[in-house]
Order: sequence, then structure tokens, then C-alpha cells
Amino acid sequence: MRTVAIALAVAAASAAAVRGQEKKGPTVSASEEGFVLSSENGDFRLQLRGYAQVDGRFYPGDDAGAAIESFLLRRARPIFSGTVGKYFDFSLAPDFGGGSTVLQDAYVELRASPKLRVRVGKQKPPVGLERLQSATALTFVERSFPSALLPSRDIGVQVTGDLLAGVVHYAGGVFDGAPDGGSVDGDLQDGKDLAGRLFLSPWKRGSGPLKDLGFGVAGTTGDQTGVPSVYRSGGQLPIVSLVAGTVYDGSRTRFTPQLSFYSGAFGLLGEYARSRAEVRSAEGARGRFEVRAWQATATFVLTGDDQASFTGVRPAKPFDPAKGQWGALELAARVNGLEVDEDAIAAGFVDPSRSVRDAFAWAVGVNWHLTRNVKQVLDYERTRFTGGAAGGADRDDENALFIRTQVSF
Repeated sequence: MRTVAIALAVAAASAAAVRGQEKKGPTVSASEEGFVLSSENGDFRLQLRGYAQVDGRFYPGDDAGAAIESFLLRRARPIFSGTVGKYFDFSLAPDFGGGSTVLQDAYVELRASPKLRVRVGKQKPPVGLERLQSATALTFVERSFPSALLPSRDIGVQVTGDLLAGVVHYAGGVFDGAPDGGSVDGDLQDGKDLAGRLFLSPWKRGSGPLKDLGFGVAGTTGDQTGVPSVYRSGGQLPIVSLVAGTVYDGSRTRFTPQLSFYSGAFGLLGEYARSRAEVRSAEGARGRFEVRAWQATATFVLTGDDQASFTGVRPAKPFDPAKGQWGALELAARVNGLEVDEDAIAAGFVDPSRSVRDAFAWAVGVNWHLTRNVKQVLDYERTRFTGGAAGGADRDDENALFIRTQVSF
């Protein structure tokens, strides 16, 4: 009997070992980061994320009726991303906001190592700091003036990576050449843009107050032809446009030094941008069109144990009235400005009766982060203009009040 018992025990142990070696199959999970379907080893992975932003725009004191007050679906983006074959990631992000369908992102990325990644497709070029920030993490409802001078999405090839454990971040690529503040889905001419960015975080590996201080420089250069952008105010009204028939025709360069700093509840983001392009009028006159912009944004999280960051606030105590938890409250302030080069106005490329010579804006806001996935925003911005009205007079000041309800996962 003892021999039989030993044999049965060995057989049971062997069966258990075999069962332990069997594949567990795919896993499914759901969290605040989205919904994930993954193979056992993670080599194949599909993640569903997304966000929606419903805005309200109001313009106190707009006696001339220059703006239309409205509610709108600003963004509605499902995001499909994942991994196919261990080293290859992908992302596909359509946008249904504003009553139209636009493909925002569509790319595949070779993730060779943290030091080297290669991305091909439609993506954010490595240029503007605020442009590189996710729309869900924006401090204010609308981006600042420097972002209006830098490309939003472009199609091309980008090489990027982190060196020295993240102390040095580099990126560079070749792109079709999106207009200032805009995106492209194809190219109608041979010219291409070279884009590059170098960003340093010298104290990233430490634990002191400068751990999250980073600064760098980025830019683009290339030959482009086509219709220039229309630049808009914080309230999304046109404030600078070239005379009809004036087009890009030659070299175009952008330059943008940038800085970010986060320490505890405090956050700071600063950026300067300059866009300079050769242009040609309908009559054949040639010249240069240059626009400069800058901004500084400061934030402070009132709830003590919540941390400010470039990727947004994550409430330590998410909204739950039953537990006396209300999420995190963030205060924000911003100053930003835009200036058109006087030579472009004097040369007749810019219509002074419709385009301002410069603009200065200040804004304040309150962001209520109820949970990691739900945010309520209230902003007020006042912009003062020089020029931009008939007879060379100054355009009336703009007062813009924004509200936003955002859900993201």
C-alpha cells in the first residue's frame, strides 16, 4: 500500500508540473489606462484608449459680434494602439470632433531599445514642447501662441531615443512639411522639412528639487511652397493672415527653445518660437514673412499630496463623496504674446487692416481633476491687440471664457 501511495503522489506531482507548464493564454484587463488584450508573453498586445472634450466658448463684451458663442465637441478620439511581434508598436487615432473625421495619428514604431526608436507614419514632429503634450494634459483649453507657429501633425520618418537613463532625449526626422499650427495628410510638392529636437534633464537621476527640470531646443528647416497659415487668437479668431495670393515659395525655418519644471505642487512651462519663410505675392514680389511668439504657464495643485507633471495631475484621492474625497484642484496662470515682423507688413505681404502687428494675452484658470479620467476646466483669457482694424487702428480687446468637460481613459 505504501508503494502504491508513493506512486500516486509522484503521478499527482507530475500532473501538476505539466499543468503548470501549459500556456495560460491571452489576458484581458481594464483600468484607468484603458482596455488591454495581451498575449501571455506580451509580444502581441492591443490597447483601446480614447478621450472626448466638450467645450463652451463665450466672449464677454463682444459688442461687435466678432465671435459666435457656442458649445462644441472639440475632440472625440478613440485610440487603438499596441504591439505586434515584441519590437513593433503601432497607433491609430481618428478624431470625430468638430463634426468632421480626421486621422490624427497613424504610425508604426520599431522599439529597438530605449536609446533608439524609429517611427514611420503620421505623427507629431519633434518640435513644440506644448505641441508634444497630450491634449488631455493641457493646462488651458486652447494652446498658446507659440504652438500656432509650430507643426501639429506631419507624415514622415522620425528617429528618437533617451540616453544616460533619460538625461538626454534626442529626436530627428524627415517630414512632408506641415504649415504653422497645422497638419497634412499628403504632399503636393517635392520640398521636405528636416526636424530635430534635443532636450536635457541634467538632474533626472537625482532626488532633489531640480529632478524634473528640463530644457532644450528644437526646430525645422526646408523648402516649401503653398498657402500660409492663418494665425488665431486664444479665442480662436483669425488675427494674422497674408494678403490673398501670397504663398510660401522657398526656405522656411522654425526655431524654438523650451523649458519645463515640476516640483511638488508647482509646475512651469516656457517656450519661444520663431517661424520665418520666403514668400511671393500674387504680383511676383518676393520677400520674407516672420512671426515670433512666446509663452509662460505656471500651475499649482492645491491638494497637498498631488503632484504636478507634464502628463497631467493624478489625484491621490479620486472623487468619492461617500469617503469625503473630491479629487485635485489646480490653479493656472499664463502670459503669452505674438509679433509679426514689421518688414512683412511694410512690404505688403500682410494686410494691416485685417492683421494685427502684435498681441499680448494673460489667462487664469481652474482645473478640477475629479479622477484620473475626468477633468473639468474653467479658463478666462484677455488679449490686447496692436493694429488689425480699419485705418490702422487697434482691434478691440478680446475676452474669452472657456469651459471644458473631459473624459479620458
